[in-house]
Amino acid sequence: MLTDVTLTVNAGERIGLIGENGSGKSTLLRIAAGLLTPDRGVVQRPDAPGLLHQQAPYDAAATVGSLVEDAVADVRALAGRIESLGEQLSAEPDDPTVADAWDAALRDAERDEAWSLDARIAAVLTGLGLDHLPSGRAVTGVSGGERRRLQLAALLLSRPEALLLDEPTNHLDDGAMDFLAWELAAWRGPVLMASHDRWFLDAVATGIVDLDPGLDPDGAGGDRQGTAWTGGYSDYLSARARARRRWAARYADQEEERARLEEATGLGEGDLFHRSTSKSETRASTTFYADRAAKTLGNRLHAARSRLDTLEREAIVAPPEPLRLTALTGTASRGTAPTGPAPGARTPRARVGAPHARVREATTLIQGRAVAVPGRLDAVDVDLRAGDHLLVTGPNGAGKSTLLDVLAGRLAAGSGELDREDGLVIGRLGQHDPRPDGDGTALEAFRSALRQTRRPGEPVDLPGPVELGLLAAEDLRRPLRDLSPGQRRRVALAAVLASPPDVLLLDEPTNHLALGLVEDLEAALAEWDGTVVLATHDRWLRERWTGRRLALGG
Repeated sequence: MLTDVTLTVNAGERIGLIGENGSGKSTLLRIAAGLLTPDRGVVQRPDAPGLLHQQAPYDAAATVGSLVEDAVADVRALAGRIESLGEQLSAEPDDPTVADAWDAALRDAERDEAWSLDARIAAVLTGLGLDHLPSGRAVTGVSGGERRRLQLAALLLSRPEALLLDEPTNHLDDGAMDFLAWELAAWRGPVLMASHDRWFLDAVATGIVDLDPGLDPDGAGGDRQGTAWTGGYSDYLSARARARRRWAARYADQEEERARLEEATGLGEGDLFHRSTSKSETRASTTFYADRAAKTLGNRLHAARSRLDTLEREAIVAPPEPLRLTALTGTASRGTAPTGPAPGARTPRARVGAPHARVREATTLIQGRAVAVPGRLDAVDVDLRAGDHLLVTGPNGAGKSTLLDVLAGRLAAGSGELDREDGLVIGRLGQHDPRPDGDGTALEAFRSALRQTRRPGEPVDLPGPVELGLLAAEDLRRPLRDLSPGQRRRVALAAVLASPPDVLLLDEPTNHLALGLVEDLEAALAEWDGTVVLATHDRWLRERWTGRRLALGG
């Protein structure tokens, strides 16, 4: 839910929206695009903003070629408009209205690269890895990642006045991401983008807006939503850490003062007059000094109460603890329920795949020789030993997801040999999360997925998404269709982490997840002594990986 968000994006600025799943990033983009009307407030936008949806529907009859041509129709029409205005100007050379319209059309044509439109189309399709698709191919007949990139290509080619991008890097490999970063750096209009891609935010964003409430650059807590930070993601991390330390220090000082004031205001009336006096003092002097002491203490008591009232009215709230990933802590022995730190405890950050203790003998769990799936995965050797942390990389179409499906036993290899240890329990997180169809709740989706991943004889009272620190309690019984893609991703992740398997296969695990949770997941994996195979395009993660690597597709 969005509350009291004030945001301005100027031409040439590229503002990244971040925040917990469900904090309202997609909602804010839809409001900015004019697809949603806010309950209150004023929205000013260009006449033709362009929105990249996370999940956009397509006309069943659309082809790759028709999608592109629909996107550039207005640009192609500029040539005809300029020709028509030129004829009018020849006939009426002194008409200022026609001359102004002709000048405006020429400026639009130059801005939108109308004279080199076909070259522009080829450059965008090549840059996004779509140049291999025939123009007559039905959009519904290409992969989900290709459909997503086609939507992005169409948006860039349509040249809107402002770009509103919801997770623009999903399904982009390094080459496509570099191309998009270059495109946005050269974009003249305002860009507002919701993204969980740390590398992309660091490379592209000129500013970050964090929609999580309660922290500002000055380190003061509060209930407002939407805090702006200058610079990319690395700048944001450094500034936010400094602000959070200031907030924690101010809160600690406040609570120390609160305790002192509460102790001071706890004095009873009898305490005001309870003073020992010398036997040599006269009754009059005793009364005088007692009255003066009572007045002094009374003033102090009044001042303490007044200060305590002020403190309560202007109190700094405690720094909130984010949802913490409590799975994958400790050893990965079979049949052991996951344990974790106490609620709110902080775990140390570690480089993903960093060396850590191994408790199981380093036996071979899965071994494959020349494993291949025709048309999807070229022959590859795999030697997965207990405790291995293996990163699988490669461009789109190289077969990363296919390899994980083969390792999981969900897809048979077309050739080669593959051996698995008997009784091996494998957990698989796919790229695509539970479909938000019907009226099923998040809890029902979790239980349904858990039935497929739970070990034989596993107790039914395994920790759920809330206990694992993946979902807020109030979201557990909400219909799955009402949850954000990131919240649905958490439900799927909870099903494979409820009881950590012998081998954990993760396909693009950082997609849609809030950045704080992504860092928690990486830290937990680095400390886990189990076996994990992770396939990802996440550049930030890959650059920090210190475990084994397997590169597909050359």
